[in-house]
Amino acid sequence: MGKVTGFMEYQRLQEASEAPQSRKKHYKEFLVHLDDAQAKTQAARCMDCGIPFCNNGCPVNNIIPDWNDLVYNGNLKLALDTLHSTNNFPEFTGRICPAPCESACTLGINDDAVGIKSIEHYIIDKGWENGWVTPQPASVKTGKKVAIVGSGPAGLAAAQQLARAGHEVTVFEKNDRAGGLLRYGIPDFKLEKSHIDRRIEQMQAEGVVFRTGVLVGKDFPVNITNWSKEIISPEQLQKDFDAVVIAGGAEVPRDLPVPGRELKGVHFAMEFLPAQNKVNAGDKLKDQILAAGKHVVVIGGGDTGSDCVGTSNRHGAKSVTQFELLPQPPEQENKALVWPYWPTKLRTSSSHEEGCERDWAVATKRLEGKAGKVDKLIACRVEWKDGKMQEVPESEFELKADLVLLAMGFVSPVQQVLDAFGVDKDARGNARASTEGAGCYQTNVPKVYVAGDMRRGQSLVVWAIREGRQCAREVDLALMGASVLPR
Repeated sequence: MGKVTGFMEYQRLQEASEAPQSRKKHYKEFLVHLDDAQAKTQAARCMDCGIPFCNNGCPVNNIIPDWNDLVYNGNLKLALDTLHSTNNFPEFTGRICPAPCESACTLGINDDAVGIKSIEHYIIDKGWENGWVTPQPASVKTGKKVAIVGSGPAGLAAAQQLARAGHEVTVFEKNDRAGGLLRYGIPDFKLEKSHIDRRIEQMQAEGVVFRTGVLVGKDFPVNITNWSKEIISPEQLQKDFDAVVIAGGAEVPRDLPVPGRELKGVHFAMEFLPAQNKVNAGDKLKDQILAAGKHVVVIGGGDTGSDCVGTSNRHGAKSVTQFELLPQPPEQENKALVWPYWPTKLRTSSSHEEGCERDWAVATKRLEGKAGKVDKLIACRVEWKDGKMQEVPESEFELKADLVLLAMGFVSPVQQVLDAFGVDKDARGNARASTEGAGCYQTNVPKVYVAGDMRRGQSLVVWAIREGRQCAREVDLALMGASVLPR
């Protein structure tokens, strides 16, 4: 490593951020990547640990010690090339990935882990600033045509890899803009959409064609923020293309089957969040769901719930409360027990820092309202015994609620898409396809492959990128008999 004793000499440094009360006034990103000196110091903390568990902790197997060493020695262009060799879109993961690599860091056993995510953020931002991120069109075209259904991280990764292998790639997106859940599922204050736009421009220069506002499947009702109602059948894609990759997201939200669910003012998170992203993009919306002046209750303690908290605060909510069904996790994980795996511990997001009441082991019993509009939530305390949830006697309480946002995760991809293709599904409603052995990522339908949330269910952006890349290699292998794409 660049500085063998660096991990003993330097402390971990968090990225600088705008003050909470100030950043609540806008939807721009508020984290600042490390400066050159800070990045060199943080890279110096990477130990010569012998076995870099961070590589396997990272779903795309980023070669982390190598680019840390390159950053320390000032070779940023090669650091960027090394980063791009395993990850098509480090500007996405450097901003929104929860960094399982850091949980696997050897230094993290008895000290603060290396700030891998912040160094990744630094490398890719420096790459864009210096004009190093350029189109890489294929030198030889294969004449093969591949359709990608869905333009989220899995679809984008598969499309870019296949285009660089020389295939003609067309990406079909049902919404009015490309990006999938990156575009309409993640608030701008975590990921400004200009990062997506410039990647799409790069991919277009590499030959990828994007067709937005196109639904692949049948004429069925789905919750889509804005689409042109152009429909292409799976049969048409299978006729026009040599291979089809289904790479949509897990979009079917978990519902809350309690009395009062039908009241006005009770919405899924994905009815609330995409609308604000569209407004930020300049669209004019009728009947946007707004939290301004309201008592907001967010049900669900994960990232989507946190995004609802941050957006509600920016709307000017009167109060924001977030409930989680599970018990409050410990503030510090038992590293000796869980390392190098992802630990269960209390995680406080930037949105929580901006203002939010959080409560755990709470179950919603019913919603009440007046004139068909919710104004009250009735909940109770719960405890878990032998893996089963039980209501705590005499623990019922009520909370003022003008807006209730359901952010309890996603149960599956849209079933009608998979049904339209005739794809076999597993017990959870995901497309059935193996990730190992011959024909991996291939469904039971000839020429039809699947990657990302469509195959594995609700997951992380970094897992989607991994699956998109691996699926692309399998498609290339099937079309050409051999592949130079990395797995």
